Amino acid sequence: MTEPAETIAERLHAAFDSLTRAERQLADSLLQNYPVSGLGSITLVAKAAGVSTPTVARMVQKLGFTGFPDFQAELRRELEAKISDPITKHDTWVEKAPDAHILNRFTDAVMGNIRQTLTQIDIETFDRACTLLADPGQSVYVVGGRITRSLADYFFMHMQVLRADVTQIQSMSNAWVHYLLDMKPGDVVVIFDVRRYENATLKLAEMAREKGARIILFTDQWRSPVHEFADCTFCGRIVVPSAWDSSVTLMLMLEIVIAEVQEHTWASTRKRMEELEDMFDRTRFFRKFT
Repeated sequence: MTEPAETIAERLHAAFDSLTRAERQLADSLLQNYPVSGLGSITLVAKAAGVSTPTVARMVQKLGFTGFPDFQAELRRELEAKISDPITKHDTWVEKAPDAHILNRFTDAVMGNIRQTLTQIDIETFDRACTLLADPGQSVYVVGGRITRSLADYFFMHMQVLRADVTQIQSMSNAWVHYLLDMKPGDVVVIFDVRRYENATLKLAEMAREKGARIILFTDQWRSPVHEFADCTFCGRIVVPSAWDSSVTLMLMLEIVIAEVQEHTWASTRKRMEELEDMFDRTRFFRKFT
């Protein structure tokens, strides 16, 4: 299956500045419960946004669709992709698999994901997220889900070296609620959540927001519902010719963030690294060949 260059949500964000006031109102309405918000009749979609039906028709054409039915067909395709399980994803790729070797097909898909993701990153959002993460006055919490906890582990390990007061929330345990007890206004919660979004993660985001925390979300191109509570959202494209989604793009984004936070905190980070290396030497944690 060939993935479209952009999701409708990405098209809406890219076109937002060129939309009329009524069209912006419609775009906001569509994004509030995306993509389900666009699946009613054109009359219901217009009514929910408080605009006219001609406004809906004009905006979908601005987004590159021939009309509202074409727009909804793409929304349904996105929704199907969003909720598809690993078996369904595998069967879809097998049916459409080209003759090229998997090494080439998989790599091409990943490279396309990276290119498309990087074009969608907002520089101001990136800089704001790194500034939040580098602020020594605020605690940082990191949480992932069933699959994305490996990304959370990687990010946590590096952040723990870069700065003090970093905590990993054990998302697979019912004890995650305990971490909210010490959360303060201004603290930063980094959340990883990709499709088949987890209910516990959404609830944690909601409750953390109520505590005054600021949320940095790493998600896929369809955007986790956690986006509603996030201060900074990074959407990495994840589709590859496999039953499993790819984490390559999200890992790339993480490594770039880690590198930038390191630049912000280098004076204190260098001391932490030196102390850590001394402890490694004392414990003989690593082998030395000199």
